This record gives sequence, structure tokens and C-alpha cells, in this order.
Amino acid sequence: MNRSRIGLGVIAVATAGILALAGCSQGAGDAGGSGGGDTSAIITTNGSEPQSALIPTMVNEVGGGKILDAMFAGLVYYDAKGAPHNDIATSIESNDAINYTIKIRDDAKFTDGTTVKAKNFVDAWNYGAALDNAQLNSYFFEDIEGFSYDENVPELSGLKVVDDTTFTVTLNKAASDFPLRLGYSAYFPLPDSAWDDLEAYGQAPIGNGPYKIGEGDAWKHNEEIALVKNDDYNGPREVKNGGLTIKFYVSLDAAYSDILSGNLDVIDAIPDASLANFESDLGDRAVNQPAAIFQSFTIPERLAHFGGEEGKLRRQAISMAINRGEITDVIFEGTRTPASDFTSPVIDGWSDSLKGAEVLAYNPEEAKKLWAEADAISPWSGTFEIAYNGDGGHAAWVDATTNSIKNVLGIDAAGKPYPTFPELRDEVTNRTIQTAFRTGWQADYPGLFNFLGPLYATNAGSNDGDYSSEAFDTLLQEGAVETDLAAANKKFQEAQEVLLVDLPATPLWYSNVTGGYADTVENVQFGWNSVPIYYDITKK
Repeated sequence: MNRSRIGLGVIAVATAGILALAGCSQGAGDAGGSGGGDTSAIITTNGSEPQSALIPTMVNEVGGGKILDAMFAGLVYYDAKGAPHNDIATSIESNDAINYTIKIRDDAKFTDGTTVKAKNFVDAWNYGAALDNAQLNSYFFEDIEGFSYDENVPELSGLKVVDDTTFTVTLNKAASDFPLRLGYSAYFPLPDSAWDDLEAYGQAPIGNGPYKIGEGDAWKHNEEIALVKNDDYNGPREVKNGGLTIKFYVSLDAAYSDILSGNLDVIDAIPDASLANFESDLGDRAVNQPAAIFQSFTIPERLAHFGGEEGKLRRQAISMAINRGEITDVIFEGTRTPASDFTSPVIDGWSDSLKGAEVLAYNPEEAKKLWAEADAISPWSGTFEIAYNGDGGHAAWVDATTNSIKNVLGIDAAGKPYPTFPELRDEVTNRTIQTAFRTGWQADYPGLFNFLGPLYATNAGSNDGDYSSEAFDTLLQEGAVETDLAAANKKFQEAQEVLLVDLPATPLWYSNVTGGYADTVENVQFGWNSVPIYYDITKK
């Protein structure tokens, strides 16, 4: 994978970030296409059934996130290279990286006709942060004054509405990357009408973004969701088509067949079986470029044989038993790169020389030695399984990974498929899963912290393995309060060195976005996080 550094430097320190964001005019969008084409035509793409109702503070998975990003406008948005630009915000100002004043446009509207006001952000954030509401993205509000993991706080003391277009945010500690985070969906506003029946709202959200949900039975569960252009959106993400229909495929193979036949316009992942030939199949319509995506699997400490010192030894042994180089070459045809850390090479601050990274290298002899040490504590029994969703194209690499583990350690190892992503995630979320399971991360915003805090900090919303380390948490927070980006990244690297000992997840590889599009469309560009810039696509 090419080492590329993307737009994080514009928020190197708080003041720089504020200036960068405030300086972006409403017309500062992505470099778009040449126009033309059928501006009323519907663009079709692949996706997956969301795990939950479409409430921004609840959705923490790619399928639902893709829909929310199309339907909502936050304070900022990220262009194709990961650089932030204002959307609803006109300025985000701070002198100390603790106290922020945020001003918004007075002409943005929800699709129910109501004006987007400061209180719509504050109310949504308060709801997302409150313990009793059990929102999966509550972690994103933990730096705001008043947040608590121990008691329900209906209204955060650090959020104040000044007037219709102004609100203030007071953090409980300095966070120089706070403005950078604000493009993530957890920070989207909600209209007043959402509070009448939030569950019903989540089935047909009223947003304020480039697209809105279609009329009637627009969300056909486990089949598709139909979005149409929101003519009332007047922000920088100008829509150049008539709408976006996201089809929920059971298998990527079917989606790929539809691309080749012209029955699907855009695909953002290529099935394993087609990786060897998709570039020749699609020609200059094939996409293979670095993206902020990290693949791993997680072994919860609560599983038998994986707690305490025995568990640490077994995790290290399993990691060293995986021939990542062979798997990425054979299974992925050069579209993956073996991981040397827990983040992504496209993120500023990435390092391939962390202390302890040798645990990610294929080392059969050391793996056997560590496994034997674990057996001396408690003899192994049973089958080592990695659970995965069968609708996501993961079977080949899971089988290859478990075969590598089986061959090196001399144990039974196999994949455990679940039919759909929601079925797998429900067991993971409810802590009822009794095996290791596929994990990974597609960045919410372009920063090292985003790969670390949400997944491994104590009580974090996406900490599916319930990992807790005082040493890691301390280093993570020390990095978060640094106003100098280089110093912050150094702390994040040190925090990762703790992870390389404990292995709360087993890093596997970094992903390129592999995708493409049919000859039915043009002006297709994939973003830093692997998601196509849908609003820029035109039909021929």
C-alpha cells in the first residue's frame, strides 16, 4: 500500500483547525465532475441492512452510516481526501481547545420544513450522551463537561444554547481535534419532531442533508432503501443526480454480477473470487486505492482460556500463527497489506516501527512456544472459531486464517458464519457470542485517535471485547489533550505499544478500497474512507 498522508494537517492545533474550518466558504466542496448527464436519474449502489433504526447517535456500523451521511448535514463534512469543510457551521472557535463557540447558518432546513437551529444539535447530543438512552455512539460525547458513564445526565453542563444560530461547548479536558470529529454522524442534529416518537422517526428519518428518504415504502427491510434528492438542501454537497437507491445484497458476488451487466451503477467492495480479474473486467472503471480501513478479529477475555496471563499468551500465539503475507497475496490479490499497527497508513501519524509489532509477524516456532506456555497454565480444549457475517464476502479470508492457525498450533480452528450482518452484530452487542468474531474499523474521521479510542478505551461504545487497560487509557488521554499534532501522535503510538502486548483485537491487514462502476455512470470518485462521493455521480 502506498503511504499517503491526507488532510489532517489542517487541524494540527486547535487554532489552525478553527481557521481552516471557518475559512471554507459554502461553495468549497469537492472537485466535482463536469456536469451534464441526467440530473433526475437515480444512482444505484450496494449496501447492507442497517443494524438498528436510523438514529445518528445509535448507528455505529457502515451500512447504516452510509445512509445517514447521505441524509444529514453536520457542522462539517469531509471531502474525498479527508479534509474538513464547513457544512452547517459558519465558524468553530476556541482559544484553549476546551471552550468552543459554534455558529451555524440561518438558512439550513430539515425536510419537514423547519429551520435547523442550535438547539437541534444540543438536544441530539444530550440524548446521545445520556446513560439511560444506551446509544452506541455515546462515547463521542465523553469529552463534554457533565458526561458520565455512571449516572444518567439528561443535559450536559458543557452544552449551552446561546441563540438560534450559536451554541457553546465546554470540554472536560483539552481536545485539539474536537473540530475534526464533528463531521461524524453522532454529531448530526435532529428536528424537534423526532422527539414525538423517536423509534418511529428512526424508520423514516427527517434529515437536513443532500438526500431525503423517498415516499411510501422507501425502506424495504433486507432489500433496499430509496433516497431522493433534497431540493431544500443548500449546502456545499451539491447533488448532481435525482437520488440514490442502496440495495442490500446477500452476497457481493451478486452485486458484482449486476455491475458487469449494468444493473447496478456503483459497487464499493469486490468479492474475493473476482479480485484477480476485476481490474481487467472494469478497465479504467475499476478502483483500487488506499482507504482508512482496518481488519481484525476480537477474542473477548470472558471466553474460556482467554482470560488473564493464559489469554495473553494464546492471543500472541494465534497472532504469530497467521501468515498474513500469504493470505493478502493469495486471497486478496494485492488489495490488502499486512498490518503493523491498529490504525491505517493513510492517516497522519501512522508508524510501521512500533515496539512489540513483531507479534504481528508470521512466526510458527514462537507461536508454538507461546501456546505451550499457555497450555502449562491450563490445557487447551475445544475448537477455535472466528464468527463472521456471510453476506459480507469474508468466508475466504476467515477460512485461510483459521487454516493457518490450525496448521501451526495443531488445534481445531474454523470459521463460524452468520447469515447477515445484523444477526452477527446483535450477538456481539448483547455479549452473547461465544467465539472470536470479525471486527475492524472504517474511520469516522481522519485521525489516529478515532482508530483507538472508540475500540479500546474502557467502556467505549465500539469496545466489543470489553478491553480495559489503565496504561492504555492514560496514554490515550495524554495524546488527546495535546495541542501539537506530532506530540499527540507520539502518545497514540505509545498507547498502541500497550495494545501490541495485550492484543484486545488481532490486527490482520489494511484494506484498499476495491470497487468500481458500470458504464452507465461517470464522475465517480471514492473518498478517504472508501465511500463513493455519491452526490457527485451523474448518469450518462
